Amino acid sequence: MQKKRGFISCLVMGLGVMTGLLSPAWGQAFPSKNVSLVVPFPPGGGPDLVARVFAEKLAAKWGKPVVVDNRPGAGALLGAQAVAKSPADGHTLLLTTNTMVISPHVLAPGAGGGIDVHADLMPVVAPATTPMALLVSPGLNVKDLPAALALAKSQAGMPYGSAGNGSPMHFAGEMLKRAAGVDLLHVPYKGVNPSVMAALGGEVKFLFVGLGGALPHIKAGKLVPVAVTEKNRSPLLPEVPTATEQGVRGVEVNAWYGVFAPAGTPEPVRSKINADINEVLKLAEVRDKLAAAGLDVLGGPAQVLGDFMKADRQRYGLLAKELNIKAD
Repeated sequence: MQKKRGFISCLVMGLGVMTGLLSPAWGQAFPSKNVSLVVPFPPGGGPDLVARVFAEKLAAKWGKPVVVDNRPGAGALLGAQAVAKSPADGHTLLLTTNTMVISPHVLAPGAGGGIDVHADLMPVVAPATTPMALLVSPGLNVKDLPAALALAKSQAGMPYGSAGNGSPMHFAGEMLKRAAGVDLLHVPYKGVNPSVMAALGGEVKFLFVGLGGALPHIKAGKLVPVAVTEKNRSPLLPEVPTATEQGVRGVEVNAWYGVFAPAGTPEPVRSKINADINEVLKLAEVRDKLAAAGLDVLGGPAQVLGDFMKADRQRYGLLAKELNIKAD
């Protein structure tokens, strides 16, 4: 019996040594086939733009095609579930925003197939953040937040658009309703680009959006920014004051982008993807493209994204209960 235990112990030790020796090979061998980059939003928005920039540069670096796969729905959870169920080898990745972390607090239990994004996915890198703002139609003839709120108070139920139920934009709208005492009607869309198109077409009068999806329309004068809904002004719109500066406190939301892999992806593979994306983010061409789209380049270790997830899980979970935010 003692010999048998000794044999098993040696076998386990041997397997551990072999695993340690083979681990670096995981990273060296990646990718061994095409890579799918799933975006849980429609084409045309900020996440889609970032994904396509990455697809081009990573394909050149890896020598394998990187295909962008748009899978919108359920507050970014449908695309997240597709990635979580994929083989944990790094060949299927998710590029999403923090909507994925926030929406489970708002949507019905089981939305998106019941995925637990904190357990079923692994953070790889946070490539960028995007400032958030409240935009209005030029036809309203308002230039600042007090004027926009005065108009909203005179027209009960004024519709505001967001990128979807449980998005940071949804929370910004509900926070403004409480802080300013106005009656706004939430109109959710399936992503940033559809919400921007709705605002341009006059379907909604107010639009909460990350600048990554609206900056070109702002520069063209087709949408008017009246407040930045973050703690500080954005370098992209330095002349636009925050909501707090305009006398409305408690309307601060954040928006970040993250790349995730299925839980169980080997660490050497995750480290390689992180390192390669960070290298791509150093390219002047890439930084210029992201800046032109209203994005602030971030990058860094996977832990940065992990910390973002934990912070948003707690903060928006509390806000959802406090403001009684539900899916519309």
